[in-house]
Amino acid sequence: MKQETPDLEGIWSEYRASLTAFLRSKISNRDDVDDLLQEILLKTHKSIGRLDKAESLKSWLFQISNNTIIDFYRSKGRSDAVIPEDLWYENRDYDDTHVLEGCVAPFIEALPAEMRRLLTRVDLQDTSQKDYAEELGISYSTLKSQVQASRRYLHKLFNDCCDFSLDAQGNIADYHRKPNGCDGC
Repeated sequence: MKQETPDLEGIWSEYRASLTAFLRSKISNRDDVDDLLQEILLKTHKSIGRLDKAESLKSWLFQISNNTIIDFYRSKGRSDAVIPEDLWYENRDYDDTHVLEGCVAPFIEALPAEMRRLLTRVDLQDTSQKDYAEELGISYSTLKSQVQASRRYLHKLFNDCCDFSLDAQGNIADYHRKPNGCDGC
């Protein structure tokens, strides 16, 4: 029985933002990032039929991306001098869960003081809600309600600034600033 070829459009929709962030963390020129993203799409299209397991799709895509980056720097080395600091990426494990991490701080700062303290402790410093409620001397259910309200307010700030596309797991797949959104990040 022949294995079904994965849907390239669906794969690209799910992983494009993560791959773009990965490339941007390694390559400073956005035009080069766009060119490499196209190259990765072409390589993916050419070799998608050789993917053995769907479970290894993400690591396979990032391996293609990493090899494309290495090829980019090698070709650049033939024409330009490569700065050793540019190659720091080879030793780093990439975690795409922090794609928008740099944008969070301005939004947290824009929250009212109490919401800012609350989300900083619970979401950024990983203090349990029960422990923090005890520390503040309030009931757990009250704190839980305050956390939910603060997250909704933060969510509104994000949505006022940008349009987000989410993948099937609820992770950010792509985002675009609204024309009159914000200058926070």
